Amino acid sequence: MPGIRGPSEYSQEPPRHPCLKINSKEPFNAEPPRPALISSYVTPVDFFYKRNHGPIPIVDDMERYSISITGLIDNPKQLFMKDIWNLPKYNVAATLQCAGNRRTAMSKTRTVKGVGWDVAAIGNAVWGGAKLADVLELVGIPKLTSVTPSGGKHVEFVSIDKCKEENGGSYKASIPLSQATNPVADVLVAYEMNGEPLNRDHGYPLRVVVPGVIGARSVKWLDSITIITEECQGFFMQRDYKMFPPSVNWENINWSSRRPQMDFPVQCAICSLEDVNIVNPGKITIKGYAVSGGGRGIERVDLSIDGGKTWVEATRYQKAGVPYIADDMSSDKWAWVFFEANVDIPESAEIVAKAVDIAANVQPENVESIWNLRGILNTSWHRVEVRVGHSNM
Repeated sequence: MPGIRGPSEYSQEPPRHPCLKINSKEPFNAEPPRPALISSYVTPVDFFYKRNHGPIPIVDDMERYSISITGLIDNPKQLFMKDIWNLPKYNVAATLQCAGNRRTAMSKTRTVKGVGWDVAAIGNAVWGGAKLADVLELVGIPKLTSVTPSGGKHVEFVSIDKCKEENGGSYKASIPLSQATNPVADVLVAYEMNGEPLNRDHGYPLRVVVPGVIGARSVKWLDSITIITEECQGFFMQRDYKMFPPSVNWENINWSSRRPQMDFPVQCAICSLEDVNIVNPGKITIKGYAVSGGGRGIERVDLSIDGGKTWVEATRYQKAGVPYIADDMSSDKWAWVFFEANVDIPESAEIVAKAVDIAANVQPENVESIWNLRGILNTSWHRVEVRVGHSNM
């Protein structure tokens, strides 16, 4: 691709914040400490989790960089950055979450395969760019189209990113055309993150952002868009990021028996406490995040200080001074909410958090019931242990 290249080795990686917990060095995968994650409703770029499958692409010449839109359409085009910039710009607050978030905890039940993540493979940003629906209109696909005259039903995004899982080929993923051409779905071809140009780790110069869907479908370092009949046949669509029952193992797995995961389920995690904590007797403040896929708001976050026997409801909020109403226009439908509660800890306790979304979906109680061999979508109740003693908190 003129103007940008995907290197085959890691000698030109960008700088990263020293506070990040590195889960894999090559490729670089890292997450922030729990307290940093909830220090701001909009996650600073430095603290936004880094999820990569290969060396970070390098832009040599922005003037020459372009993306191609081809496939089952009558009017294929090559678009340069100026063409994207000329389209109406939208800012969308959206939370991205790796499907492997909280994998480490799932692995404690039975070993799973994948990068070990704590609870911070997630972040909330304000993404700026053109709506994909507007971009596709440039090649003659009207808004709210489910199938093109030539039979195209899916939109495939191909990255400049090279990865070993594709045998050195490009990372790729797809979404249905009906979602891509629906302006209400807010799918972006983004060039900004939190009001600044994307940095290299997060997809500079162009990436796709698919709100409400696992992060694996928000392809970075965009190279091309292809209109295809069937969903993308790439590795990460067909042989990864699928949800299998606990009975499936590496000997009996049939990848074709499950659809690629898209929306993520309702999720929450406590971020003001680690897995094991020493606290002074008395009141403590419990804080964390809650989020659900598909634009479903958070109706409730329940907290327990006795392992789930009794519950209190936490306060929910997004922006300071604005009451959070789960399905109200004033709320960011694609973004997480923070929760908070002050509780008395008279003795050592297991603190538990669970969220409920506006469709009344609730997190499962035990990780055992949702265990899967790839360790994705651990949305079980989040549990931390508190021991009363003398701490410096």
